[in-house]
Amino acid sequence: MSDERPQGNYGWLYGDDEPTRSAPRADGPPPPPRSDLPPPNLPPPGQRNAGATPPGKPRKKRFGARRIVLLLVVAWIVFLVAVPIWAWGKIAKVDASPASGRPDDQPGTTYLLVGSDSRRGLTKEEQKQLSTGGDSGGRGRTDTIMLLHTGSGPSILLSIPRDSLVDIPGYGRGKINAAYAYGGAKLLVRTIEGNTGIKVDDYIEVGFGGLVKVVDSLGGVEICPKEDLKDKDSGLDVKKGCQTADGATALAYSRNRHSYATQDIQRVQSQREVLGSIAAEAKSPWTVLNPIRYVRVAKGASGSLTIGDDVSPLALGKFALALSAAMGGKGLSCTVPLQDFAVNWDANRAPKMFDYIKQDRTDRIGSLCTKDGLPKR
Repeated sequence: MSDERPQGNYGWLYGDDEPTRSAPRADGPPPPPRSDLPPPNLPPPGQRNAGATPPGKPRKKRFGARRIVLLLVVAWIVFLVAVPIWAWGKIAKVDASPASGRPDDQPGTTYLLVGSDSRRGLTKEEQKQLSTGGDSGGRGRTDTIMLLHTGSGPSILLSIPRDSLVDIPGYGRGKINAAYAYGGAKLLVRTIEGNTGIKVDDYIEVGFGGLVKVVDSLGGVEICPKEDLKDKDSGLDVKKGCQTADGATALAYSRNRHSYATQDIQRVQSQREVLGSIAAEAKSPWTVLNPIRYVRVAKGASGSLTIGDDVSPLALGKFALALSAAMGGKGLSCTVPLQDFAVNWDANRAPKMFDYIKQDRTDRIGSLCTKDGLPKR
């Protein structure tokens, strides 16, 4: 037999080693390149480390777009925190806590919100323009008295008409706003606690100037009078229908009562309407995103705000959130239950509402909550 082997890669037939991978196959594609060869795209050996930082030489830091964005975010957070701190220093403090005879602690938190006729923060020219007149001396009066309760149930904003007849400690029976004139915030708190049994946790008072400047800083708020209104005492002159009111108009709308047959009963509803519009505008993202508006709102509110000396910044922030919740779709906006338009409290319905607030069971108030305080017809 001939010792010749066929031409080609047939060594496996004779027990030889596996075919050499680099050898080309006659009946197939060429083999892949050998793995021990250098990559084709590498630079020549002398140039491979040309771009590297020499040993011992510091690497230059590149100020990238991501770092710029991070610095801007940090600066913005600092700004958002710094403005309230600055504004907090401008807020006036008052001792509003009676020394004795107070109700025990109750669940939830109840704020007493007072709108006084204080002209603090207004110039004489502004007082003239707003038809507020000058300060008459003394402690002034309270055109707005509201209880704001927040807790486990719906937040409730409860108006107490300023002409409500109540027992004033040390002075007998009289209109509730007289308590403020007699003894300021402390006597007003004691009077409300004594007649409702509800403990006031925090006291917040806003003067004329604060309302005007906050509304203007927000670019106005919406009011919806149901008829044309004109009142020389408050300076109000508006047409029927929803419209944007500036600070002066919102103040006049809140003060006006002579245009209504029910006087103070309708006025408290207008006051809650204005507060609800302020809360809606203030919680808009634009208030935080617009730095000019953010500063103006903080400056306007703090310049004529007076709070109890035990009110903390956190409590004030919770108040703003609770006010927004009370004026929202799930909150309650009411007038204290009344017996008649002579502003006598209803002897049955009012105590029931007060008990629900004391127990933090505002979810049970139901039909006791009406806009004008009278029973639902």
